[in-house]
Amino acid sequence: MSISQSPREAHAGASGGTYHFRLFIAGESPRSSRAISNLTLLCERAIPDAHKIEVIDVLERPDLAEAASVLATPMVMRMQPLPQRRAVGDFNDLPRLAAAIDLHVPDSRDETAP
Repeated sequence: MSISQSPREAHAGASGGTYHFRLFIAGESPRSSRAISNLTLLCERAIPDAHKIEVIDVLERPDLAEAASVLATPMVMRMQPLPQRRAVGDFNDLPRLAAAIDLHVPDSRDETAP
């Protein structure tokens, strides 16, 4: 199958919506694996139980890459909520990725101690 779904397909969270991401990769390379891992980690931190990541291999589905105007991989598109956002790279810099796709990642200073 050309499009693989992440096992992390979650239901609507407390905010009432699910974030939907489309991650375009080129084959099963180390760079693609890092992009998948880093995007998944960011989503687990920022929007646990409220995200879906769809992984599309552009080598298998060039039609979808062309329709989305993908010029470089890995590239993530935030499909929902609107407006769409895009970022390119293997996403090693999680704060930069979060800013690019408009996610707030709580850190230890944001959490209140019991």
